Amino acid sequence: MKIALFSTKSFDRRFFERANREETHEVHFLESRLSAETVDLARGYPCVCVFVNDIVDAEVIRRLEEGGTRFIALRCAGFNNVDLRALRESGLRLVHVPAYSPHAVAEHAVALILGLNRHLPWAYNRVRDGNFSLSGLEGFDLHGKTVGVIGTGRIGATFAGIMRHGFGCRVVAHDPFPSERLRASGVEFVALERLFAESDIVSLHCPLTPETDHLIDASALERMKRGVMIVNTSRGRVIDTPAVIEGLKSGRVGSLAIDVYEQEGDLFFEDLSDRVIQDDVFERLLTFPNVLVTGHQGFFTEEALTAIAEETLDNVSCLESGETCEKEIIPERVMAG
Repeated sequence: MKIALFSTKSFDRRFFERANREETHEVHFLESRLSAETVDLARGYPCVCVFVNDIVDAEVIRRLEEGGTRFIALRCAGFNNVDLRALRESGLRLVHVPAYSPHAVAEHAVALILGLNRHLPWAYNRVRDGNFSLSGLEGFDLHGKTVGVIGTGRIGATFAGIMRHGFGCRVVAHDPFPSERLRASGVEFVALERLFAESDIVSLHCPLTPETDHLIDASALERMKRGVMIVNTSRGRVIDTPAVIEGLKSGRVGSLAIDVYEQEGDLFFEDLSDRVIQDDVFERLLTFPNVLVTGHQGFFTEEALTAIAEETLDNVSCLESGETCEKEIIPERVMAG
């Protein structure tokens, strides 16, 4: 099948060419991000493959269908960038990659915690400049601290296991569907109010839904421990960024680490080092000495990229065959749930 793969980077080409070495599909790599301005590039392609910052709104869905597209293959787990109502009214089918490597993102969240707590980026730069002072680099033992995990799907569950069994933390969690396996391992499932009140670290691993949109807002911050560390490797809009900035200024938020940002579509995955960044909110975040930002690289491991490419192409093959695909997203079910 002919596939138009949007938002292509060099690593996409490398891993998809490897996964498609038998040339089961005809993959065309497009650097453009899918949007209403670029959707005509997909005309004549039965399948488009998109990533987290591609825009699959009602207009794009309509024009994809008009251009002959039948399938949309997400090469990621989340699908908040797809208009499910418009998809339901169309004849298009949608698949995603729900579990490419939970270890990749969970381990990155842990790396953010360690880097932020022990001030590693700043310590590294000091030493390079010949400054061996320890002033301002004090951290805290993770052992015995309470870590709140919001969202215990595959990634959240993996993260919870690392923090509990690897670091000796007390782990409390909140999820609409508590895992009995996690509960049996010692993770306490609690109401969100209690998680906020008791956690020294709050780590976000939930999908973006109407319920989690700006879940961490000014009201939520007021219910947290003063000096709490917040880590987000899920979706940017789970955090109300201006509210968190106010929390950083007041000291309510002790530190923040993010691998995602709600306006990241105009920033992440591009080299903007020779330009003036126009996002004032993002630039304000970077002024804080207790904020650590990475550019949506949690998924970026050899194992995860291999799994993403292989599972995406397997999903397309499944759709092409007309079989029931277990990775298909059925809008009616998602919207009803």
